[in-house]
Amino acid sequence: MAFRGKEMMKKLVKKVGAENLTPELKEKLKACVPDSKVVMGRAKRGLYAGRHIQFGNRISEDGGNKSRRCWKPNVQEKRLFSYIFDRHIKVKVTMHALRCIDKAGGIDEYLLKTPYQKMDTEMGLFWKTKVEQRYAELGQMEVAFFTPEDEAKFEQGFKDLNIAKKDARRVARKEARRQMFGGGEEKGEEEASLEAGGSESHKDDDHDWIKEASLASA
Repeated sequence: MAFRGKEMMKKLVKKVGAENLTPELKEKLKACVPDSKVVMGRAKRGLYAGRHIQFGNRISEDGGNKSRRCWKPNVQEKRLFSYIFDRHIKVKVTMHALRCIDKAGGIDEYLLKTPYQKMDTEMGLFWKTKVEQRYAELGQMEVAFFTPEDEAKFEQGFKDLNIAKKDARRVARKEARRQMFGGGEEKGEEEASLEAGGSESHKDDDHDWIKEASLASA
């Protein structure tokens, strides 16, 4: 099913937000999506990088008979990580588009480097507009730079904090081990002392019995 570029332009503006789009982005979108352009319906559901359905003839080996056939692109569903949005983007891509993304260095770089006229899918135009809009917002934000001395202080502070956390965990483990096995050790010592006392009493009884037996024999 095909649809007009004008409809795609309306959908893009609605998804991104007309109030968030800058005039420059609107002009770029209008330049790459003319009203008379007809796009295949399949193309609005992923990144195809120019790969679409191709049509041709299947020729038999015996008689050379021709029959119509089509070649569909190798489309796979992938989860691509976007650093600028800090999340995964689930999108359908062709293997050619996936190789282009790997060559560019990521989904963000691919969307930024690819011109609007080559981004012939609704999803590609949508994410390209979102990425450029996000970069424009980040460009207006104030950035603070630290001196090397401040960075060294921050790094040392993080190291001290990690050491303190490790010491606290070590002390907590020792305390838990002492509470778990401390009572058992005391009980073991008491049982050992009782056993020692019992063995000594048994020895005294044996000595008394031997003395009595020797006197009786005498």
